[in-house]
Amino acid sequence: MSLEKHSLLKEFPDHHHTIRHLKMHDRHFAKMFDEYHDIDHEVYQIEKGEKATDDDYLDQLKFKRVELKDALFSQVQREESSQ
Repeated sequence: MSLEKHSLLKEFPDHHHTIRHLKMHDRHFAKMFDEYHDIDHEVYQIEKGEKATDDDYLDQLKFKRVELKDALFSQVQREESSQ
């Protein structure tokens, strides 16, 4: 298994400027962005063996990370289409 973090800027490099703009100017986006980052970091720690947990909890974290990623990307797309 390849261990890597899934930062939004890495996941969506073509939307780098929009993500940074929203993070600085939209509180809701910034809050979701930070939550996504925290969950991604926790998943990485668990997968790396630095933090112990059960598989159900890890699956819940991964599901939440996907939900946040989808919501964040939708907001990025809305922002870009309004420009």
